Amino acid sequence: MLRTGLLLAAAGGLAALGVHALVPVLSPTLVAIVLGIVVAGSGRLAPSARPGLRVASRQVLRVGVALLGLQLLLPEIVALGWPLLVVIAAVVLLGIAGTLALGRLLGVPPERSLLVACGFSICGAAAVAAVEGVRESKDEDVAAVVSLVVVFGSVVMLALPLGAVALGFDPVAAGAWSGASIHEVGQVVVAGGLVGGAALQVAVAVKLGRVLMLAPVLAVLSLRSRRTAAVRPPLVPGFVLAFVACAASRTLLPLPDVVLDLAGWVQAGALAMAMFALGCGLEVAALRRTGAPVLVLAGGATLLVALLGLPAAFVAG
Repeated sequence: MLRTGLLLAAAGGLAALGVHALVPVLSPTLVAIVLGIVVAGSGRLAPSARPGLRVASRQVLRVGVALLGLQLLLPEIVALGWPLLVVIAAVVLLGIAGTLALGRLLGVPPERSLLVACGFSICGAAAVAAVEGVRESKDEDVAAVVSLVVVFGSVVMLALPLGAVALGFDPVAAGAWSGASIHEVGQVVVAGGLVGGAALQVAVAVKLGRVLMLAPVLAVLSLRSRRTAAVRPPLVPGFVLAFVACAASRTLLPLPDVVLDLAGWVQAGALAMAMFALGCGLEVAALRRTGAPVLVLAGGATLLVALLGLPAAFVAG
């Protein structure tokens, strides 16, 4: 039965969100993965929970990615202006290409490099989860890359506002650089708040511009998968279409705040629930096999995206 595993995943996801509420600096996705690993390592995970956990780590995860589209208000993104939109597109496309090239030099497996490239260049854990939905990546790769996104993104979240001050950027320029460079939406919000002034609004708008790039990137990856897969997947995965539909609904329909708030909670809960389920299927030994090259790749991708995002400060300022 699916119920046992789904209830366990829901409990784990809620626990992760609770920890995040008490200690906001702790990412709920990372906490959820760690809780899942702890449960799996305890030896008390019932075999009857496995089917439901599998559904949570796949279908529920895709619900979370689709609902991310409700955060996108297209007029606010378009209002950034074409020069800044070009910078945003360059950050995503060149960030992915550069990270993949660095991954080849370091000998990192292509699928793992792809997860790092998309997670660090687009929108963190949600992008990693979305790529997994298209490419069917290994669970240990997904968990490892999500953890790296949280750790390296947190470092940039704290370091970038200091760098903006050192470079003499005003709040608008600092916010644009933050939104163009930091991995997770939540991390961008924290960085924008640290800068203060108009930085937060600009940072979030720029970051959501990067999130908008998720749909075309996933469509391209899906097309590439169709060429090599024994069983051809859909031309565009259903959850990608749902993501686009959510983004269109947010822009075209007068959705009340209560609906958006509820959707935000469901989105965060679905992602935490999926990450807990993912952790339940992992062993610590599998994560240890990730190796130093992936750590170097994550550091290189972080630096690359920060440098690619730097022009956003000059365009916005």
